[in-house]
Amino acid sequence: MNATGSLSLEYRPFSLELTEALETADGTIDSRDGFLVRLFDEDGTADARSRSAVGYGEATPLPGWTESHADCERALERAQDAIRTDGPSGALEAVDRQVAARHALSLALADLQASREPTPLYRYLGQGPMVGRVPVNATIGDGSPSETADEAQRAVDRGFDCCKLKVGLRSVEEDVERVRRVRETVGSTVELRADANEAWTYEEAESALDAFSDLGLSILEQPLPAGALEGHADLRARSGGVSIALDEGLLEHGVDAICDADAADVAVLKPMALGGIDVARKVAAWVTEVDITPLVTTTIDGVVARTGAVHLAAAIPDVPACGLATGELLATDLGRDPVLLEKGSAVVPQAKGLGVSDVWDP
Repeated sequence: MNATGSLSLEYRPFSLELTEALETADGTIDSRDGFLVRLFDEDGTADARSRSAVGYGEATPLPGWTESHADCERALERAQDAIRTDGPSGALEAVDRQVAARHALSLALADLQASREPTPLYRYLGQGPMVGRVPVNATIGDGSPSETADEAQRAVDRGFDCCKLKVGLRSVEEDVERVRRVRETVGSTVELRADANEAWTYEEAESALDAFSDLGLSILEQPLPAGALEGHADLRARSGGVSIALDEGLLEHGVDAICDADAADVAVLKPMALGGIDVARKVAAWVTEVDITPLVTTTIDGVVARTGAVHLAAAIPDVPACGLATGELLATDLGRDPVLLEKGSAVVPQAKGLGVSDVWDP
């Protein structure tokens, strides 16, 4: 990314409460805490900055996926110094190993450049045609079979035609029953996926796959621990038409190893965990070349990163339904969401850059 002129970087902390606590392998998360970044011409006054191009980015670390909150802040401090002396390339080098910080900086640079051109961010990223919408899936949490079916039906009533069920917290038999009840409730035309978040042994995953195949499940995401690359390859070989997606496994092994093992049909791209939408865009092009389908999800981010992920998805040709409908998981946000969710799609902002505004003042 080539940003012209002399740039300054500012950042401020934020904390966004979740509507419900999130249980992860690293503990319970009640809020998403991170840093909002903005870039502007160094010689501009505050009033001039409000009238000229500004680039926004977001660093929202997530335990187990990115660097720590403290390491992220230290990386942004380094970038703040480096961008004045060494420009954008030096600043990116200063945060190269801290993926959330790099995500914020690279997104702000891309937003700034796209705003200067001026063009929507997705066209700056992909140099492709105008895209009005990208398909999105509804995420269905853990619950009893009847609760899960009711939640899926509500999603379908809101216009979603793809539902991803969280599985792995119950027995395989219970999860199979949950998927069965959802299928019976929403019918055969709704796409169903399941995400096990590394929860199963090989035998459990094998048993689940047999049942899921009969229920028309399209994708099973990360059934085994990330390290079990050969296990995923074996599951894929006997999956019965269910595509195997790697999420944590992509971060641990990389594209080459996954391809060598024939371990995945789908690669789940989390821009915050990969280090930026620019990196994720390159990975998407890479996996597409080797017949692996890319799809984009968030790490339950604020509106700046979430909108960036929508633009990333819009820059990927023929992208399948992506996990971008996550704003409702936040009780508070950084600002107004420019992305309208309508009939199972995210309406892509067509304003210059990201299309976010009024996010800097808390």
